[in-house]
Amino acid sequence: METIKSLKNIPFTTLFTAFEKAFSDYEMQLNSKELQTMLNRRGFIPELSFGAFEGNEIIAFTFNGIGNYNGVKTAYDTGTGTLKEYRGKGLASSVFIYSIPYLKKAGIKQYLLEVLQHNTKAFSVYKKLGFEVSREFNYFTQNNEGISLISKDVAGIYFKQTGLSGKESMSTFWDFTPSWQNSFEAIERNPGDFIIMGAFMNKVLVGYCIFEPNSGDITQLAVEKEHRRKGIATNLLKDALKLNSHNSVKAINTEINCQSITKFLESNGISLQGKQFEMIKKL
Repeated sequence: METIKSLKNIPFTTLFTAFEKAFSDYEMQLNSKELQTMLNRRGFIPELSFGAFEGNEIIAFTFNGIGNYNGVKTAYDTGTGTLKEYRGKGLASSVFIYSIPYLKKAGIKQYLLEVLQHNTKAFSVYKKLGFEVSREFNYFTQNNEGISLISKDVAGIYFKQTGLSGKESMSTFWDFTPSWQNSFEAIERNPGDFIIMGAFMNKVLVGYCIFEPNSGDITQLAVEKEHRRKGIATNLLKDALKLNSHNSVKAINTEINCQSITKFLESNGISLQGKQFEMIKKL
């Protein structure tokens, strides 16, 4: 008989074992350190995360991140999985439904998630649970050897590492608001995991790239509109990738309507791999 309860006080090794088993037949494979990094970045809170248990074994789970999204206190699905032999029993839905009163009591006003568009079964489940599509995202990946960055000198521009002290001006460069995992709030949870390359003109920031070397993740990349098409973004990305310690790069959750970032990534050999829906349910 399954029981559902909070993941508070559950050892991380137990959480990792459940995650590893649940995703053993998926493309995505993370080791223990990578999972810990991902959960930290996405704001994982064990006491507001829940699992279905068979005895002491977690057989289905949802790891919830908690934070603010567009000014609203939000829970974010940072990882949902069910062990293969327990699938088809509606356990993920049961875990989610069980969690709602606890999330509401914690003052959370909405639940946010992303789902692969080709995962029609999961999408259907979320629709039945009351989620609505808020945005569509692309995701891109490429092995290091497949990237073809051709940079050039940009007159009057110099490049150096910087920090997030200028994030207010950075946000004015955006064509779209970053997703949960790419937000400034996510970056600031573990700032040491990221490097930030800045492009400056007369000591004024005109472009930047936020990059996570251990995962090869291009977290944010933006250039002030009047300084685009000069090679600034290419130079920023090239400098960032010099520090890449992963065997590939990825850009997750770029907005599907933003042709500028799509064309930029594809022109540099970073290929479109798939699409996701961002979905929200008001609580």
